[in-house]
Amino acid sequence: MDANADIAQNIEAIRHTIPAGVEMVAVSKFHPVDRLRAAYVAGQRIFGESRVQELLDKIPQMPADTRWHFIGHLQTNKVRHLVGHASMIESVDSERLLELIDRESLRAGVVSRVLMQVHVAAEETKFGFSPDELIGYFERRGFESLQATHICGIMGMASNTDDEARVRADFAEIARTHRRILEAAPDLRGFDTISMGMSGDYPIAIEEGATLVRIGTAIFGHREY
Repeated sequence: MDANADIAQNIEAIRHTIPAGVEMVAVSKFHPVDRLRAAYVAGQRIFGESRVQELLDKIPQMPADTRWHFIGHLQTNKVRHLVGHASMIESVDSERLLELIDRESLRAGVVSRVLMQVHVAAEETKFGFSPDELIGYFERRGFESLQATHICGIMGMASNTDDEARVRADFAEIARTHRRILEAAPDLRGFDTISMGMSGDYPIAIEEGATLVRIGTAIFGHREY
């Protein structure tokens, strides 16, 4: 069986493990477009990229109804290039970045849909707000100043460990942060996305409340750098 046929088979197998109400982002970063097309033919519509230029290069090579999520660390000097091209920016890791996305979205005449990145993992290298920082932002209603950005929920990653208890605890903390934000700002609308879980741990993430999972290796195999 060729690699592209494997992709279709992988997607079908994963779909059987994902309940209704949970969406899947196919993490396509570093993979060639022919592999993305194979996933598209198998019914996948949401793809995740972590480099702005790679995302922009792939857009014209894919069908128009493909939805692109930006899932990497977004540098401020790349915001203008990305705005209007991603259906969701999942990795807003600072208020400064959020404000810049809002200004550039207003300038471009679009509304950007974003997720706030919360950091609960053990690794210091990961980006994002601490749970308390994020809750504080919503308590003081910082979102009310946004003119062209809609915050759809939060995104987070578990610690990079084989300790399932720690991974589960991290996902539970991300979901708890989402609940606490809704308690702090109960009038939020459309704040219903919890993006967490990857190829190795997404079943645990779903058990803990994920509504969006980001799966790459289990679909495409190991990346081609």
